[in-house]
Amino acid sequence: MAKHNILGQKGEEAACETLLRKGYIIRDRNWRSGKNEIDIVAEKDGRIIVVEVKTRTGEIDDISQLIPPAKIRHIVNAGKAYLKYFGLTQELQFDIILLHVEKENLSVEHIEDAIMPPMYFYR
Repeated sequence: MAKHNILGQKGEEAACETLLRKGYIIRDRNWRSGKNEIDIVAEKDGRIIVVEVKTRTGEIDDISQLIPPAKIRHIVNAGKAYLKYFGLTQELQFDIILLHVEKENLSVEHIEDAIMPPMYFYR
């Protein structure tokens, strides 16, 4: 397996551990709907939480550069598809877990409500 894939898997493991420590329930990992994928689907306080995990080894100057608008559309569409597929009516929340790896150190930043769906999402 490629080194970046191994790093990504370790990042998702650390993200799940972080969510579990915070009292989230992990519903799914790497859930797919067509070409759209959700890294982690969690649940807490009656909400379905769609979590995008980003693992980086270099400096991160601007978090907004990590998830371009096209990726946001895919994440939002996957979240809607998840609700529909499972017949759920809960509110969706879109979070980002940012992992920064430097040598042997790993820092985890959980950004809640990091992605605000466009207005057409609510129609």
